[in-house]
Amino acid sequence: MTNKISIKDIAKIANVSIATVSNVINGTGRVSAETAAKVKKVIQELQFVPSASARSLKDKNSHLIAIVVPFIEKGILQDNPFYWELVRGVESGARNHEVQVILLGISEAEDFSFVKGRHLDGLIVVGVYQHSEAFRKIKSIGIPCVFLDSYLSDSSLYQVELDDEAGGYLATKHLIGLGHRDIAVLTGKMEQSGVISCRYQGYLRALREAGISESPDYILQADSSVHGGYQAAQKLGSLADRISAIFALSDVSAMGLIRGLHDLGLRVPEDISVVGFDDIFYTKYMIPSLTTIQQDIVNKGQEAVKMLLDQINGTQSPLKKAVLPVSLVVRQSTSAPKKI
Repeated sequence: MTNKISIKDIAKIANVSIATVSNVINGTGRVSAETAAKVKKVIQELQFVPSASARSLKDKNSHLIAIVVPFIEKGILQDNPFYWELVRGVESGARNHEVQVILLGISEAEDFSFVKGRHLDGLIVVGVYQHSEAFRKIKSIGIPCVFLDSYLSDSSLYQVELDDEAGGYLATKHLIGLGHRDIAVLTGKMEQSGVISCRYQGYLRALREAGISESPDYILQADSSVHGGYQAAQKLGSLADRISAIFALSDVSAMGLIRGLHDLGLRVPEDISVVGFDDIFYTKYMIPSLTTIQQDIVNKGQEAVKMLLDQINGTQSPLKKAVLPVSLVVRQSTSAPKKI
């Protein structure tokens, strides 16, 4: 029924002009409270939904934005719950503005024709690095953008970041406080990610503060995915006998790591303690539940979409960079080493 009802039908039933109905829907023009209430009652009774395409023609906007994740490998975007929670935050922030959200993983070779093809009003870009071709192309489009977790040096860009260095420090300091000294770190590709680099720097700061020397052998590099974490465990070899803890720079890597350690006959935390980063939804329900660095992923999405909508609507805030806090959540995956 909703699709068959038009603004003309609303006007006829409410016994007002089409212009009056349009003014009530769009909140424009001068309409008495009594007339507006009458029109809104008819709209509610008929469950009328204004046409998105008609609204786009009126205000020149598509009311569609995209969350763009560069360099993502096939399948990882869908498999990583971090992005689900991020989308939830963006959608909740956009809902009251009648803006729709799509999530896209792109390759370095992407020409960004989808921006014009879908008439996007703006982009929220996650984890791009400033010397990449993707970043150059995004800047050349001239569309409102907010960059998440990108650590870009251009202060004119709108950015939302996390205090990642503090998170890396808190995670490592927690393990040191339990008595661990042989602490490995499971990273992604540090040369492409400011997030990973900052979390790693926090790890190093905690080691230095405790008088523990950095060991190149304790740096484990794998894709930031469940599969990557599992593979990292399978490649530990003799290192498994030397280390007593591992700091994984993402929860999804930690999840795969713990399963991989289990398949090797190693117990968490009795043999090796594990700390993750992000506090995604599943971590509290794992066995063992995951000690991790908590960030408010939903709030991050809400902050980003607010910045983006301000740009789109021409009400730009003087604040162009937001740095969000982190905290440590201690659960079952960490304990004192067997021998201190």
